[in-house]
Amino acid sequence: MAKPEAVRRIKSYSAANGYVYQYYLYELDRVLVDGEAAAEFVYAISTDRGTSFGLRIFVMQAALEAWARANGRALTGSEEYAVAKMRLFQGFDEGVVPLAAEAAREVRLVVDESNLEELLEMLNI
Repeated sequence: MAKPEAVRRIKSYSAANGYVYQYYLYELDRVLVDGEAAAEFVYAISTDRGTSFGLRIFVMQAALEAWARANGRALTGSEEYAVAKMRLFQGFDEGVVPLAAEAAREVRLVVDESNLEELLEMLNI
């Protein structure tokens, strides 16, 4: 028997740049980015409700480990997901998320030591 297709809830985000994006988490994987461990969150993005394209957000493991050492606990999986989602929203607001698939290949949104604390503050963590 064939496995049923996953049902995904499409969400909308009205960005500060005036665009309304539709998105959903498509895939999560553990990868190496420039030789460093990271979680890769792949979101399916649409700006026209017709076509969608993948956008990757990398949450660097070294940043998570440094935060855990400084705070006496590791982030939960839900908190890690929330940080990636906040980085996505930040990318929407800044206008760095492209409107078409071709340009999305060049975009690299990263959560690392330089922005992890700021993103966590947005979440009151």
